[in-house]
Amino acid sequence: MARRKKIYEGKAKIMYEGPEPGTMVQYFKDDATAFNAEKKAVIEGKGVLNNRLSEFFMTGLTQIGVPNHFIKRLNMREQLIRSVEIIPLEVIVRNFAAGSMCKRLGMSEGTPMPRPIVEFCYKDDALGDPLVSEEHIIAFGWASQQDLDDMISLALRVNDFMSGVMLAVGIKLVDFKIEIGRIWENDFHRLIVADEISPDSCRLWDIETGQKLDKDVFRRDLGNLTDAYTEVARRLGVLPTNVTHAPKPTLIN
Repeated sequence: MARRKKIYEGKAKIMYEGPEPGTMVQYFKDDATAFNAEKKAVIEGKGVLNNRLSEFFMTGLTQIGVPNHFIKRLNMREQLIRSVEIIPLEVIVRNFAAGSMCKRLGMSEGTPMPRPIVEFCYKDDALGDPLVSEEHIIAFGWASQQDLDDMISLALRVNDFMSGVMLAVGIKLVDFKIEIGRIWENDFHRLIVADEISPDSCRLWDIETGQKLDKDVFRRDLGNLTDAYTEVARRLGVLPTNVTHAPKPTLIN
């Protein structure tokens, strides 16, 4: 596919104009960031793995009737997706305590939740993506009450699907975050899952050993990130054949 106009570049992906109206091309980079981009590296093969894994998860969601933006994979690093109006919120589902929840609430890492907990963060890197309440979201017009109800429903359906898929290959889905976008049909809109679902956006632990198979490997310097993502892809049966392994990350100053 001929390269088209760049629309947006984020920390892990680049968005290009799509070949047809209402479509975009999503390109997965090898860049890794942590702590609101204070820690950066280029990790060879990461983008290829995330492209294949996100394709796998989005295709699975489509098969069970969860609407999402994925149309098809174009090549090893690019996907054709539907263009959506992204709601400026990260939707987080937590099955076990980890990360910021442990810091906020003084909980021990790995503490099981009494039920899946859905949280919202306002998407603003300059503010550090702060946690916000449903009252904030409605008051500031980021989403309506109906939107919130639909977002929670979508997030919990994704959680049910992802938890089952991961459990089947010996992986615990600790938490994950998704983005949700609006698709307009005349004067009405509906919500669909957007962005990506990959080890960049999930916490994944081996059920037996507790080994981390997600971006915490990079955050905490626990080993080779590509090896961790490759293990997830291997277990799910979607391992690309031409992923190259960098002996260590190339740090960006």
